[in-house]
Amino acid sequence: MMLTDKIKTFEKLGIFLEQFSSTGGQTEPVMPWLEELNDQFFRPLESIIQNSHIHNPWFTEDNMRLAMGITSRSLNAESLVSWLSCYGKPSPPTKPKTIAVVMAGNIPMVGFHDMLSVMISGHNLLAKLSVKDDEMLKMIAEIISFINSEFNGRISFEDGRLKDFDAVIATGSDNTARYFEYYFGKYPNIIRKNRNSAAILDGSETKRELEGLADDVFRYFGLGCRSVSKIFVPADYDFKALLEAFNKYSHIINHNQWANNYEYQRAIHLIDKIPHLDTGFMLVREDTSLSSPISVLNYEKADSPESALKIAVRDNEKLQCLVGKQSLADNIVPFGKAQEPELNDYADNVDTLKFLFNL
Repeated sequence: MMLTDKIKTFEKLGIFLEQFSSTGGQTEPVMPWLEELNDQFFRPLESIIQNSHIHNPWFTEDNMRLAMGITSRSLNAESLVSWLSCYGKPSPPTKPKTIAVVMAGNIPMVGFHDMLSVMISGHNLLAKLSVKDDEMLKMIAEIISFINSEFNGRISFEDGRLKDFDAVIATGSDNTARYFEYYFGKYPNIIRKNRNSAAILDGSETKRELEGLADDVFRYFGLGCRSVSKIFVPADYDFKALLEAFNKYSHIINHNQWANNYEYQRAIHLIDKIPHLDTGFMLVREDTSLSSPISVLNYEKADSPESALKIAVRDNEKLQCLVGKQSLADNIVPFGKAQEPELNDYADNVDTLKFLFNL
C-alpha cells in the first residue's frame, strides 16, 4: 500500500471523528464517503461515547469527546506528512511484521497513537486492550478497514495470551513493566512505565496561562502521563491567582470517584497534620515527589525557573513533559497544551515510528 493512500485513509478518519468532538451531530453537507461512514458507524460510535462511563466511570462523555477532538485534529494531511517527513522516505517492509501492542486504559483513546504508528509503518497490529477501554479502538479498527479495505486483516485483537508476534510495544505501571521485560525481553520491544508531568511557574503568569494550567492538571482527572501532577513555584509564591484559576474545574467534585479520592486524601492530610491548601475539590501540598494521588497537586519551591528546570531533570526518567513559558527551554509545552500532543510527542520520549521502521 502506498504511503499516500495510508495518509488519505487516516485523514478521512480524522474528518469522521471530528464530528464527535461535540454534541453537534453529523457534518453538513456530507461528502459521499463520509455519508457512507455515518450510515454505518455514527450511531454505534456515538453510543460508545455516551455510555462508556457505565463501564468505566472515569471515561465521562466530556472526556471521550475531548479525546475525539484532539485525535481528529492531529489526523490532517499536513500534520501526517510533516510527521512522516522526519524519517526520510522509508520503504514499506518487504514482509510486514506482527507487532503485539499491550495498551493502557487510563484515558480515552490512549492506545490510538500506537495503532496509527503500526499501521502507517506498514506492519500488522495485534492489540491487547485494557479491560478499562476495550470498545472504542475496536470500533476505530472497523472504521479504518471500511475506509480502506487494504487494512482488512491487518488489525486483530487478543483477549488472552499474546502469541505469534515479532515485536512488542507494551505500556503499563512500573510493576507490570518488570513482567513485560521478563516475558517480552527476547523480542524487539518498547516497554513503557509510569510517567507524570510537571509545570514551572515564575509568578508572572496571566489568568489565561493559569487557566490553561488548570486544563493540564484536571483534564482526564489527572490520570494521563501528560497530566501535570506537580508544579515548581518561587519561594514567595502567592497561590491566590492559581487557586482562583482552578475554580474553572470546581464541578469535578460532583464526580463520585474524584470526590471519594478527595475526601480520603483530605482526611489523611488532616489526621496526619500534613500542611496543605484546600480548594474544596483539590488539595495542594508541598512535596518533592513528581507523582501525586488523584485530587492532590504537589508543589516544590525553587530559587528561579532555571533552577526548577535543573531539578526537573533529576526526574527525567519519570517525566513525560514539562509545562511553562516557552522562553525557558526548547522542549517546554505551553500552558494548556499538555493534553494536546503532536504526532511526534512520543510516550516515554521513545520514538515509536523509528523503532517500527527499523524492524
